[in-house]
Amino acid sequence: MRLDKFLKVSRIIKRRTVANDACDNAHVTANGRPAKASYDVKIGDVLEITFGERTLKIRVVSVQEHVGKAGAAELYEVVE
Repeated sequence: MRLDKFLKVSRIIKRRTVANDACDNAHVTANGRPAKASYDVKIGDVLEITFGERTLKIRVVSVQEHVGKAGAAELYEVVE
């Protein structure tokens, strides 16, 4: 699954266009490297998303095309 779509489906970023812009502006890294929106997300990837001064680091646990609001948080786990 594309990185921008994963960020939207997992509800980390609200809209896919915003996720795409975040990737284009190097606010998202995958496994320590800047990632483009077309990056193919796999289970076990470590993503780091920067929101202003705050940084969210997550590990991908599951990749699903469609998920409800309750199941969105089960796609990833927060890494400290």
